[in-house]
Amino acid sequence: MRDILVTAIVFGVLPFIFKRPWIGILLWCWLGYMNPHRQAWGFAYDMPFAFMTAVVTIVAFAFSKEKKEMVWTRETILLLLFIGWMLITTFFAFYSELAWAQWSKVWRIQLMVFLTLMIIKERKHLHWMIWVIALSLGYYGVKGGIFTILHGGQFRVQGPTGTFFAGNNEMALVLAMLVPLIRYLHLQATQQWVRWGLASAMVLSGIAAIGSQSRGGLLAMAAMGLFLWFKSRHKFVMTIYMVIAVAIMASVMPQEWYDRMNTIKSYEEDSSALGRINAWHTAFNVAKDQVTGGGFEMFRAPTFRQYAPEPFRVHDVHSIYFEVMGEHGFIGFGMFILLAVFAWLRANQVIRECKHDPGRKWASDLAAMIQVSLVGYGVGGVFLGLAYFDLTYHLMIILVMVAKFSGVLDKIAPAMNPVKNSMPPHPSSRFEHEGAGRRIGR
Repeated sequence: MRDILVTAIVFGVLPFIFKRPWIGILLWCWLGYMNPHRQAWGFAYDMPFAFMTAVVTIVAFAFSKEKKEMVWTRETILLLLFIGWMLITTFFAFYSELAWAQWSKVWRIQLMVFLTLMIIKERKHLHWMIWVIALSLGYYGVKGGIFTILHGGQFRVQGPTGTFFAGNNEMALVLAMLVPLIRYLHLQATQQWVRWGLASAMVLSGIAAIGSQSRGGLLAMAAMGLFLWFKSRHKFVMTIYMVIAVAIMASVMPQEWYDRMNTIKSYEEDSSALGRINAWHTAFNVAKDQVTGGGFEMFRAPTFRQYAPEPFRVHDVHSIYFEVMGEHGFIGFGMFILLAVFAWLRANQVIRECKHDPGRKWASDLAAMIQVSLVGYGVGGVFLGLAYFDLTYHLMIILVMVAKFSGVLDKIAPAMNPVKNSMPPHPSSRFEHEGAGRRIGR
């Protein structure tokens, strides 16, 4: 039944993409983040729904009458360079076949990220995309939170098999990135029942992250929660939600969970932690020896034999930073870090320009919440490996779209095109965005 339902939804929506390519982006987000076919057990489980959606979206956009233009900013240019560098490192990868298989996944993700920027041309479509992402990942947050409460935290919350966040560690990091997006929707909602639903989803997603029993996830949630409170407009309300989540967690989590979390203090005695540290040394040594790093999927036994301080302690790297460093060298690592810096600065720019303008308050809220997501990703990523996860790059591109739709990018345009931008703005442009804001309940 689930197979039929998912297939019917996908094939039912595909024809509409030819007229409105932005629907293809929303469908792809649903398939990419929720992975509904992985909730089935029959023919739909391995169906390439996301690939089919991507092909239809590309064809529809190519033949549409919409203007094809890319928003070139420091973020998009650097991301394109980073993708190109990853292609170069793949040519020199230690394990060519494995590396090309991973590259096939990565470049497709990045293609859809760039297409998102080209196809989503209205603020309301961006708002709907955030709803799709939040609901898709929120499904696992709500489900995992309820599961944790009902079973007293005895079992780990994990993601769907065959996805980027199948493991409990990755699931925790994804949920830490999700909560701020739900908070953004909560701030924009005007209907009380929607606000209560989103508030419940935030609390349950936080509980699910703790229920993953991931020590890195706990650190990610703590950092995200602290920054979320700092960035919140209504700190008292946010405090209540956090207290509820902590109280529920304290009442249901077993002693085994506390014992596991306490091992953070004594990592020298934990074989898993020592294995990660050994993998980090391996990544650094590879980057020091190879300009292009070891390429995708380099953390294999032969690599450890040659580069690790403890050659026979083979362990997954479990760190976005050392994952990129080892696989793409110091050049790739520098690009990865600089992307985060550029995204942070863009968010600061949007917040600074829009926070005192009621008509653009939504942009300030979204930029602030994306910063909170990136804090969770950055802290949790020290101990968790999700360097190529779609959502990270989507958030960076969303920041560019927020700057575009809020008019922030217009202020830097004169330096790029002084003739065009010396003209007065079209009188309908501001009211178009404001009208869209009223329609979606800003």
